[in-house]
Amino acid sequence: MIPLMKNAFLNEYETKKALSDFIMKADRLSMDAKCAEFEVVFSKKQGRKYGVLFNSGGSANLAILQALKNLGKLKDGDNVGFSALTWSTNTMPIIQMGMNPVAIDCEPSNLNVMSHHLLDRLKDIPMQALFLTNVLGFTGDIDKIRDVCAEKNIILIEDNCESLGTVLPGGKAGNFGIGASFSFFVAHHMSTIEGGMLCTDDEDLSEMLRIVRANGWDRNLTAAQQVKWRTRYGIKSEFEAKYTFYDLGFNFRPTEITGFLGLYQLQFLDENIKKREANYLRFEEIFKNNPDLVYLDHGHIDVLSTFAFPVVCKTPELREKYLSQFSGAGIEIRPMIAGNMQKQPFYKKYAKNMYDLPGSDFLHTNGFYCGNYPELTETDLQTISSCLYKY
Repeated sequence: MIPLMKNAFLNEYETKKALSDFIMKADRLSMDAKCAEFEVVFSKKQGRKYGVLFNSGGSANLAILQALKNLGKLKDGDNVGFSALTWSTNTMPIIQMGMNPVAIDCEPSNLNVMSHHLLDRLKDIPMQALFLTNVLGFTGDIDKIRDVCAEKNIILIEDNCESLGTVLPGGKAGNFGIGASFSFFVAHHMSTIEGGMLCTDDEDLSEMLRIVRANGWDRNLTAAQQVKWRTRYGIKSEFEAKYTFYDLGFNFRPTEITGFLGLYQLQFLDENIKKREANYLRFEEIFKNNPDLVYLDHGHIDVLSTFAFPVVCKTPELREKYLSQFSGAGIEIRPMIAGNMQKQPFYKKYAKNMYDLPGSDFLHTNGFYCGNYPELTETDLQTISSCLYKY
């Protein structure tokens, strides 16, 4: 069996031993210094000014929409576009925040929304925000999408949970919008078991995210920020401030275990990304010449940090053939994320409008993926490769 993932962590034994030592010595395991340190180190590596750590990438997605509402940048009923090929926690927060989800089609040749898809949808309906997913390590022409959003005053947010480490000529995936979410769930590019981050260059958004993360209070703000909020609302003592709640929030706090693991696993991230890219390029040489499969274009990407190995067949019948080959070889496989999100039961229940999404439908019926990670052995790689040939 070749599973979607083999270990909870890179260098698992070493990591577990270090974690056990940390737990035995730590004075506190609720959110504290290690979480704060990880926020600083990760955001610096990503190339953004601020990082806010959460208990999951999904929580980060929900928190950024709540924060933007709290700041008055978004409101109930606003139209928020999203990549039709995505994960539930990119779409559900739009609905949960009382906004109107607007599905935007994705390009089969790179799995992502392209600027022309966005422009086509804008002909039908205006948008106040676009929550873009960078799918499985790939991206669309996100630099052009950013320009369209800037021109039309659309807030661009990135879900970069599947594309940590992907680099384009214009910068790293996750650095094109007002903020981007990252996931550290098991089997992602780096694991803290559960965990996520929101990175941004916007100080007001970073401040509000910390309020949203912890029930709406100010405990995790800087001293100067606390003074600002307490003065604004006439809070006259530290005692009063302990249970003062300034705006809507949740309990999305991580633990010190999350912070420790993030710092520890970060040292292996660059090598992880290099190995994932090398694995993908090795497979690509095979399916590039297989007429049954769609070649995925990444010529606009400098570093391709693949989350998994996507396979897009040209017909549903061919997908059944290749699904059988992979399953028969003992390779664990999954659908192409959640496929066309409009086909999901929750979406049909809550969304007001449905759109024609031919590209996303194609990926929904013709795509699947298997795991791609550094622990794949040479035998594993040969087994996966053998399933990609046309017989």
